[in-house]
Amino acid sequence: MSDREFTIVRVFDAPRELVFRAWLDPDQLTEWAGPHGFTTPRDSILVEPRVGGRYDSVMVADSDGATYPSAGVFREIVEPERLVFTWGDPTGDGTVANESVATVTFADTTEGKTTMTFHLLAPGPLSPEDGAREGWGQSLERLGTLLSATHQR
Repeated sequence: MSDREFTIVRVFDAPRELVFRAWLDPDQLTEWAGPHGFTTPRDSILVEPRVGGRYDSVMVADSDGATYPSAGVFREIVEPERLVFTWGDPTGDGTVANESVATVTFADTTEGKTTMTFHLLAPGPLSPEDGAREGWGQSLERLGTLLSATHQR
């Protein structure tokens, strides 16, 4: 098996503390977690923000109600700089050897903005059709919208 990976970089018009918290706050996750056309109900989100803590959520397709559970474990939390967690990759079989690992870093930029870098390393063959890059990209667009609305208040 080969590894696949991708990186997405976004600049958000919000301080990094706010961007970092949006990854761990269920009330914010319900607003942005999932690509366009999906909802992640607040009551499906569990976050234990500590090393070894779990997160669980269920995305629901707006079109037909199909559900897509996701879960993982936090491996590293360095507030407000870095998160590392396993991710429920749909191409994996749930074993440790098939866990995807996401690393998210948050860097201050000028004018109070934050550069966030999302890196996903997933075992298994690379398949553009699995939609992981596109789905994460759309989720991060939604995060940007949420942060803009929150930070402008």
